[in-house]
Amino acid sequence: MRHLFEALLSMVCVLWGSKVAMAVPTTVLCLGDSLTEGYGLNKEEAWPALLEGLIKADGINDLTVINAGISGSTSASAVSRLKWHLKSLKKPAIVILELGPNDGLRGLDPKATEANLLNVIRLAKDNDLRVLLAGMQMPPNYGPKYTDEFKAVFPRLAKSQGLDLIPFFLEGVAAQPKLNLADGIHPNADGYKIIAKTVWHHLQPMVTNNSKVQKR
Repeated sequence: MRHLFEALLSMVCVLWGSKVAMAVPTTVLCLGDSLTEGYGLNKEEAWPALLEGLIKADGINDLTVINAGISGSTSASAVSRLKWHLKSLKKPAIVILELGPNDGLRGLDPKATEANLLNVIRLAKDNDLRVLLAGMQMPPNYGPKYTDEFKAVFPRLAKSQGLDLIPFFLEGVAAQPKLNLADGIHPNADGYKIIAKTVWHHLQPMVTNNSKVQKR
């Protein structure tokens, strides 16, 4: 009788423990610049908030999305910012890395941008975080040589590091006046709705396929 009681107690503990583990939400950190922060809009209109809405609409309730966008940020700030979030009680499990546009707009060397992004990707992996990399492009007025070099940074990193990649973060939104603010750079509320759908399209396989392992 005693052995039966102990066996039942052990089973209850295992089941209770698994339920507790399942109840802990997975945090998705959106590490970016003004395109993530939601420049000129309320944060509820920016893509991280809209992304969380799409996630919940698909019946997934154990994902929490954090908007860690800061206007004006360049890739050089990525490592220090991620280190700060790693100390948080809500340590992220997935990082959506949206940085680099301000590097390009300032005409910085794409090699420096690539090195900065590689450093933050390595930091994420060292802490068992998965990374979804947002690919970026520069306007054609920066010249074909620079725009090609800048654009190539993101797929090259994704390939070498085994990352999931959003080929072009602003797909369907860039250069569309109706989907951007008057500055022609930052999306408006309608533009962010498209971006949120794009991000979710690429994030969804990551959260439903836990077996995929990124290269270190």
